[in-house]
Amino acid sequence: MGEYVNGLEDKVSKQERFKTNYPGVFYVEGRAIGRMGTEKIYYIRYRREGKLIEEKAGRQFVDDMTPARAAGIRAQRVEGKQKSNTQQRDKVKSKITIDDLAIEYFTQRDNGKSAYTDSLRYKKYLKSQFGPKEPKDLVKLDTDRLRINLLKKRSPQTVKHVLALLKRLVNFGVDRGICKGTSFKITMPLVDNIKTEDLTSGQLQDLLEVIETTPYQTAAKMMKLALFTGMRRGEMFKLKWSDIDLHRGFVHIREPKGGKSQKIPLNSNTRQLVEEISKDDVEYVFPGRGGGPRISISRDVRAIRDEAGLPKDFRPLHGLRHLYATMLASSGKVDMFTLQKLLTHKSPSMTLRYAHHRDEAMQRAAEEVGNILSDAMQVKEKKNVV
Repeated sequence: MGEYVNGLEDKVSKQERFKTNYPGVFYVEGRAIGRMGTEKIYYIRYRREGKLIEEKAGRQFVDDMTPARAAGIRAQRVEGKQKSNTQQRDKVKSKITIDDLAIEYFTQRDNGKSAYTDSLRYKKYLKSQFGPKEPKDLVKLDTDRLRINLLKKRSPQTVKHVLALLKRLVNFGVDRGICKGTSFKITMPLVDNIKTEDLTSGQLQDLLEVIETTPYQTAAKMMKLALFTGMRRGEMFKLKWSDIDLHRGFVHIREPKGGKSQKIPLNSNTRQLVEEISKDDVEYVFPGRGGGPRISISRDVRAIRDEAGLPKDFRPLHGLRHLYATMLASSGKVDMFTLQKLLTHKSPSMTLRYAHHRDEAMQRAAEEVGNILSDAMQVKEKKNVV
């Protein structure tokens, strides 16, 4: 059965149907939009002019739909007081709004934290102003005003995320041939995203001491792994036991930020850490509820950061990834190409933020030449005096 809602197709023929106490009203369970878990999607069945019609009434959360409301809609359509979805679609099939695109876009996205965050951004910053509009009706002034007004209250990075989401929604519709795009390019704010976080030796020592004694041991082990390997938070969330090859000595990184799956070496610290973690017959190294992939650990890692007395703006996991890269670059023993591979950066431009640490190491090495020559000159002078 192909059903259209707001001009977009929603297949439900293979889903299990559940009856309600209202005749001609049933529901299926589908992925919730804008929140974790599932929600009920209500459908109605009725006859018009001898033809059986089956169509969607609405979603439990998005449309605040209930069996009683669905029954009311059914009654209106049976009596001919309200047009069917097909009739409404035929009337407005050329009108696809940003709201329509958002519903379909979030339905098709993975039900993870990033999708949840994007759905919140949409509701807070885009829905009221842009939701009722068609992409082709937007003008540059609309997005310019949004950018300027948000920059008064939010960081450039946040504003960029909001505008990028709007751009993705429009492109989503254009790529599927259901709407026209904007007649202009959405301008993004300039973002200084070259932030590298570092810790002094004293701060690192304090952190390691807390990590050893904290009751939040899952968070502690994840912080150690970030420090030992430079892995991203999302990569650790998705890390499975099957991704760790103790025999060959590598860790398989699934779908890193750069896109293509990669491998990184399994150093001795990481090997020891992994061997200390109990498998407990679960698929993931750091499982979430029910043994599935974890989606958050922010509260626990922040508690460790605060107990160690680290700065509030130090990001516990991503900051340790930066520290890992900084330590390697400043050692003077790792070139930028190798560092890029270890960090699984898609582009070398991302790795170049650590280049100044390498330059400092090279400067220190160059100074050693002066020290050696100075020592040699002092020995020569002593011989001449004798």
